[in-house]
Amino acid sequence: MAASASTAASLRHAFPLLSAPATAASSSTLRLPVHRRRAPRALAVAAFKKLSEAAPLPIPQEPTEPLADEEALPPKPGVYGVYDPAGELQFVGISRNVRASVEGHRRKVPADLCASVKFAVADEETPDRTALNNAWKSWMEEHIAATGKAPPGNVAGNYTWIGAPQRPPDLRLTPGRHVQLTVPLEQLIDRLVKENKVVAFIKGSRSAPQCGFSQRVVGILEAQGVDFVTVDVLDEEHNRGLRETLKAYSSWPTFPQIFVGGELVGGCDIISSMAEKGELAALFQK
Repeated sequence: MAASASTAASLRHAFPLLSAPATAASSSTLRLPVHRRRAPRALAVAAFKKLSEAAPLPIPQEPTEPLADEEALPPKPGVYGVYDPAGELQFVGISRNVRASVEGHRRKVPADLCASVKFAVADEETPDRTALNNAWKSWMEEHIAATGKAPPGNVAGNYTWIGAPQRPPDLRLTPGRHVQLTVPLEQLIDRLVKENKVVAFIKGSRSAPQCGFSQRVVGILEAQGVDFVTVDVLDEEHNRGLRETLKAYSSWPTFPQIFVGGELVGGCDIISSMAEKGELAALFQK
């Protein structure tokens, strides 16, 4: 029972990353036909080998060296695991073209993480999406049961194997300083924090915070996997007067400021403390 709970906990910190190979043969989004009648998981996984049953295939360390021929590493849909030179599993992925995914990884991932690959491909050219997802989960569960942890490349926040998700743009209160506001700035702030579940007023943009506290807050919120919007309090072109107006609105003198459900939670110190205590998840679920 304890081992099962540990496996489930580790899986919650991992996610089914889809590979993003360099060639057009594959895609970062798995788009396979979804049948209306889905087979039970036991049947869906049965077509694929277990992780422990798959044999490792060496990956050439030099990008100019060709991969093994297509008979040894076929361009077919399947699940695969990439190992480092020490034999430690680094990443488990699914792809509609395993060969293309491995080729993309070895060109983008450091050689000390990409030395060999285990894989299991589907018999069908277009297998059911559920079968692939279940095969991925089966391999992850098998590895976690044996080691107690997820492969590093599958841990949330690790973007070594796939690119980081694109961050949404920061919200702007006005089109520009040349526009005359028809409502008070306080009213715009009030509407903003009440119409969005989580709002972070930070120094700088979400993609390039201008202070360490803002950068830490963005990192914590992204690690929580919560949807949130950001507003740059230093943007005098689109958010002119925001800093002083927000201080009065929230009765909080410093930045960043994080609002959840229209209410001020606090700044970096409070958010960091709540994250360390595991309290943020419950807050975001309210």
